[in-house]
Amino acid sequence: MNEFSQGVIEAANNDREATFTTYGRKTGKPSNVTIFVVTDGKRLFILSGQGMVRQWPQNLVARGEGALHLGGNDVKVKAKQVTDPTQTRMVAELYGSKYGPRFGPPNPGEPPRLSELATFELIPADS
Repeated sequence: MNEFSQGVIEAANNDREATFTTYGRKTGKPSNVTIFVVTDGKRLFILSGQGMVRQWPQNLVARGEGALHLGGNDVKVKAKQVTDPTQTRMVAELYGSKYGPRFGPPNPGEPPRLSELATFELIPADS
């Protein structure tokens, strides 16, 4: 399995925003969205704070591919939806550490957030 370059990992760690391209479910046309991206030092993760109601996560589920534009890098990616609650919590904790508590996991006893239904691991497309 291929890994992201160190430059991409560093950009994901340091850059506040990235542009992400998905491709229409029916049209195949590219569509760009500005997103936040996090890393655990090896893998990259994105999520939709509004859950699956937005077009880009629906496109990503349907087509399974996209392109991440981050830190001067354009990286074609495959996406794997994260459904394991332990993993979605880990990703939420990464978001909370990078972007502040309101982006982190819910407090104990609170219901899951919509973002937990639209969390994705990005994988280099050539892997």
